[in-house]
Formats: sequence, structure tokens, C-alpha cells
Amino acid sequence: MNILICEYATSTGMGGTFLLEGKAMLKGLAESFAAGNHEIKYTTSASEIQAGTPVYCNEGNIRAVLQAEAKKCDAALVIAPDDLLAELVEEIEEHTSNMGSSPAVIRECADKLKCGKILEKNGIPAPQLVETVEDIKKGTNYVVKPRYGCAAENTIITANPSISQDMIVTEYMEGEHLSVSLICADAPLPLAINRQYIEITGKDDQKAIDYKGGITPYDTPDRELIIDTAKKAALALGCRGYTGIDIVMGDRPYVIDINPRPTTSLVGICKIIKPQIGELLIGALEENLPPTVHITGNYEFRKEDLL
Repeated sequence: MNILICEYATSTGMGGTFLLEGKAMLKGLAESFAAGNHEIKYTTSASEIQAGTPVYCNEGNIRAVLQAEAKKCDAALVIAPDDLLAELVEEIEEHTSNMGSSPAVIRECADKLKCGKILEKNGIPAPQLVETVEDIKKGTNYVVKPRYGCAAENTIITANPSISQDMIVTEYMEGEHLSVSLICADAPLPLAINRQYIEITGKDDQKAIDYKGGITPYDTPDRELIIDTAKKAALALGCRGYTGIDIVMGDRPYVIDINPRPTTSLVGICKIIKPQIGELLIGALEENLPPTVHITGNYEFRKEDLL
């Protein structure tokens, strides 16, 4: 197959850890597809990887480039921040097979308020949403994050949250920070549970949350319960392709975020899983996934390791 991969940070020359994580995901995916003898193109502003053929673009013309290149490919996969992903996927869907979730599903996952209500409606444990000042309890910690945010970006823990249209407030859950990686077709295929290295810093009245890396797979006695919860969440939202479900494991698994796209855990998973991620993504398109995957080891990394 001829496959186009668009990773936004690499495509537009974003700096900092966005580019580090994005380029690492792009490289893992391209190498995985190439191992299956597929022809790979990837969009980039400057950085090149040692697999596939670069297609140069920038922030100003990325949509036009996606449209033009999608017409030449059998399938395409887009990775981008939650608030941009749906629009970029719309650029390819008219011209080729989308290897990820639909724009409608992406928008529901990106809207943390709407996503939380869908989880609640389907009986899936998630932190309780706080929508009015009257719901705030004195002496209780809450998480405040952008309604349309990415991962732990601009997320704080505070006992004195304010309510606004562009932020959401949820109860703060104590527990292990985990994620579940899935390949979603009509039935989601679990790949691995990943332990997330989360750093919480700051003063008692306001702390920041920062993602530092992780280890995959992560063994836990609650494996089946965690995976079952992640699968139910993905099905409730209608996710397709690679999906990451962020979970805090407390007295039960609580779904924190649903990422309808490859996440940084992919960097480790690509190195330890059989069949290749690329073949699994193609299998999901064709509703031809294996019943299980084979894990060949474990992989641990921190953000600075991606340099």
C-alpha cells in the first residue's frame, strides 16, 4: 500500500517536546509500515527520518499538501493536537482511506466536557464534572484543564477552581497514572497497559501536572478491569485506529482522557509488539485484526531520551 503519514509538529516545525514526541511517533510508524514493504510518504517542514519519502510543507500550506498527497495514496494517518485533528482529517477523508477516527468522533473526544458526559451516560467511571460554583466543596482538590486541551497541557490541581466556558473542572482522583493503547475496529484490540510518569509540582494551593515519559507494558493485578474499562470507553465514543485511553487507577479505573490518535506510548509499543503496528492499523481498516498481540519485552523512556 501507499501510505501517507502527517504528524503535525514535524509538519509545521513546532519546537520543544512537541517536536521530540511527534518525530519519535512518526519514525516508529514509518519504520513499522516500511517493515511490511509499504510505500511511505510523510509531511515535514525540515526534519527527515530514515524511512519513507518526505513531502515538504509548512503551517500555511499543510491542508493543501494533505489534499494533494492523499489523492496519490491508498490510506493516510494524521496525528495532531486535539483542536486541529478533526479539520486535518477532513482534508484526507474525501480522497483516501482514513486510518484513524472520524472527524465527528475526534471532536467529541476533544471536547472534554462533552466526552465526560458521554462516559457518564454509558456508566463508565470518570472524574465527576463540576459545572457550577455551588458544586465546589471546601477542602477538596480539583483538576482544572482546557476544555479543548492536549494531554496534561495547562492542567492544574487546585482547591479553589474557577468556572469558565473554556476550561473544565473535575474532581481530582488519587491513584496510578496509566494509559491503555488500543487498535480500534468494530471490536477494540488491546495492545498494552502503560505506566505514565507524571510529575506534580507547585504550591499546595495550585500544582501543575507534567507528563515525563513512561514504561510499557506495565503489569498490574487489575489488568482485565483496566482493559475492559478502556475498551468500553473507546466503543462509547466510536473510536477507530490507534487510540489511547488515559486512566487513573484508584478504587476503580477512572477514564481521564480519550485520545483518538497515536500517543507517545506508541514509541515504546512499536519496539516490543508483534504483529507490527502498521499491519494492525491496516487490519483495522479491513476489520481483520488478530485476537491478541504478542509482547516481546518492555520499553522505558523519558522525554529527554527522545533527543
